[in-house]
Amino acid sequence: MKLDILALGAHPDDVELGCGGTLIRHVQMGHKVGIVDLTRGETGTRGTPELRAEEAQKAASIIGAVVRENLHLPDGFISQDKEQIMAVVRTIRTYQPDIVIATAMHDRHPDHGNAATLIEQACFLAGLAKIETEHKGLAQQAWRPRLVLHYIQDRFIMPDIVMDISDVMDRKMESILAHKSQFYHEDSKEPETYIASKGFLDNIPTRAMEHGRPCGFRYGEAFTCTKWLGVQDITQLF
Repeated sequence: MKLDILALGAHPDDVELGCGGTLIRHVQMGHKVGIVDLTRGETGTRGTPELRAEEAQKAASIIGAVVRENLHLPDGFISQDKEQIMAVVRTIRTYQPDIVIATAMHDRHPDHGNAATLIEQACFLAGLAKIETEHKGLAQQAWRPRLVLHYIQDRFIMPDIVMDISDVMDRKMESILAHKSQFYHEDSKEPETYIASKGFLDNIPTRAMEHGRPCGFRYGEAFTCTKWLGVQDITQLF
């Protein structure tokens, strides 16, 4: 399945928090998007891997993603070893995305920064024809995305580009709240965690306003890029 955009998260809910609005906007524009979670979030304090898988599929439906899968890498121990890199290489070659959206380059949770480096390496290596991989018994073709962006997560990072999500902020929040086990709600009997506090949930629109305001947007999602972004028509930067 050829995708226009493939978004990857270290854990279920990373993509919704980091770039859910961007994915929703591009689905509305007719682009084909998919989501891949690297781990099942099995070391998380709240919920279970099985419950989180159900929540992830519900969130994907809200976003409009045509596919969501999980690579079952070890939660809390994402690294750049060959086995983990090759799992992502096979995924990139399977979906042949033009754009990959990855985790933050550095963040509070070490998996986020480790995943960012892992994904950058895999995107490069996936384009090398002499690295051989298979999918369902068939040899895969080399494929390198044209662009890799990194969303911004808990820690502040100066963005390189901001996407206007003003019209879809409510739907972004709906996709986040599909991960019910992870976030604040009054009836929960689970332990309170950093992201399950009411303050964390309330801060999501605030962060989106912070990103959007300098660009004249009500709400925005911000991204960084490890290479220069070039344009052929500067009027498109309005």
